[in-house]
Amino acid sequence: MARIPPKDGRQNRRGVAAIEFAMVAPLLIFLMMGIIVYGGWFWMAHTVQALASESARSAIAGLDASERELLAKNLVTAQAPDLGLDPKLISTLVVSTADRFEVEIVYDTRKHPLMALAVIMPKPPAMISRTAVVRLEGY
Repeated sequence: MARIPPKDGRQNRRGVAAIEFAMVAPLLIFLMMGIIVYGGWFWMAHTVQALASESARSAIAGLDASERELLAKNLVTAQAPDLGLDPKLISTLVVSTADRFEVEIVYDTRKHPLMALAVIMPKPPAMISRTAVVRLEGY
């Protein structure tokens, strides 16, 4: 049985909001997941850079190259869990020359729980690599 529209020209609009939401919801969900995944990735990249900088600064106290390397690696291992990073997913490379000390930290994000949300979108890079350099002598 067909419904007869009201005589004043109004249309029956029941259910229109549900249809509009069904059209917009996938885009909204995709956008929210992208914000969460990429925001988390940028947070991890910033944290890895901060960890590299702090470990390079802490290594200045070492008397020779081997002690500096030990200090830098110990700080990375000790502070990574406090910063929300899994120490098992971090690799640390230390390069020491006569005039500079360099710490490179590489963090593997593939096993991070946040990256599990990136199933329907382009994923950010799986490896975050950040470097910090401290000059040892002079300016």
